[in-house]
Amino acid sequence: MGEQFDQGLVKKLPLIELLKRIGPGIILAGVVIGPGNITTSAMMGSNYGYSMIWLIIPIAFMAITFMLTSYRISMLTGMPIIHAIRHYYGKGAAAIVGIATFLACLFFTMGNITGSGAGMSLIFGMNWKLGSLIMIAITLVCYFTKGVYSTVEKVITLCILGMIVCFYATLVATGGPVWGELGKGLTNWKVAEGSLTTALAYVSTNAAITAGIYGTYLGLEKKWKKEDLFNGIMLADAIAHVVAVIMISGSILLVGAIVLNPSGTAITAPAQLGELLVPFLGKAAPVVMGVALLAAGFSSLLGNTQRGMVLLGAGIDKPVGLETKFIRWGCLLCIAFAAAISFSYNGSPTQLILIANLSTAIATPIGGFYVCRMIFRKDVNEGMKTPLFLQICMVVSYGFALVMTGSALMNIIQKFM
Repeated sequence: MGEQFDQGLVKKLPLIELLKRIGPGIILAGVVIGPGNITTSAMMGSNYGYSMIWLIIPIAFMAITFMLTSYRISMLTGMPIIHAIRHYYGKGAAAIVGIATFLACLFFTMGNITGSGAGMSLIFGMNWKLGSLIMIAITLVCYFTKGVYSTVEKVITLCILGMIVCFYATLVATGGPVWGELGKGLTNWKVAEGSLTTALAYVSTNAAITAGIYGTYLGLEKKWKKEDLFNGIMLADAIAHVVAVIMISGSILLVGAIVLNPSGTAITAPAQLGELLVPFLGKAAPVVMGVALLAAGFSSLLGNTQRGMVLLGAGIDKPVGLETKFIRWGCLLCIAFAAAISFSYNGSPTQLILIANLSTAIATPIGGFYVCRMIFRKDVNEGMKTPLFLQICMVVSYGFALVMTGSALMNIIQKFM
């Protein structure tokens, strides 16, 4: 395919055109910024202050690398990632990746159900399980309406903008960070004692290979073409995704470090998340935090469950269109199963959110293995310049993810033993 395409003839698009054509990255940001991300970011700030803020640097590097690598493979092969894995490595490999990424999304759905319920609880004072049921019903209505992609894209964009305004207003109201401590946290790359498990949850949520893989299927819905790999659209889409994720999760971590860490407050219940906004909103803080959790939960629940079913469908060779019966009814079953697990859990909802976030780490080692292999294949890059820089970035990103995952798992096993 590369020999029939001259990338040198593709012209870069102006900024206005780029803004019109991006979209998957925004949906992916809405999926990533769920209640689990808010909770984990708040935990990182409240428990460890500025000391772990440096994680946003590898997160940004890894997230944009995973997305651009996945986009490149998809556009050059003419296939989204799991379909390309089936083509090059067989049905078994595709099924393994599809099932692993599906399970990661299923765990994430548990956190989204719990988080949306926590948001309803903070706003209306109702039982979080009842709140979850209400939000599940609204989500299912969206799944069974026409124009699913367009609806999801618009709703998630609004949710993201609302969260950015909310948390940055709070950051300003607190007087902003202590710049010396912030600089020290960004440059002193050390893992704070006891932070490894939470750090893995933070990294695996914000920089997962699952986002890049699913982005290649959203590209089908967006009708991207090979030219879009070279005219700036996919780069702009990846940057938009990373910027949105870092802006929100980074601001929450900072607010946690500024407001909660000095008082030694540990996040153990959703109501405590409302304390993040007290400096700005006073008594209205729990309600506003409830709205933020609800927006995050709804946008992530709407996009993440679809993501899981699309990746499972790709792995087992089923239809992957968002409006197909397999995806719609599969989403319903996934939400029902995740709700049953969430409702039967007797611990704190925030702890379930953290557990669900940590469980998403299973997808990157498996999916990243095949993505890393494909970016080095000569037949994938045939007729194109060897993407040496991207290849190096992919190896570094995948290696970092493996080290984080392996270290955290060893830590958990040692504690269990």
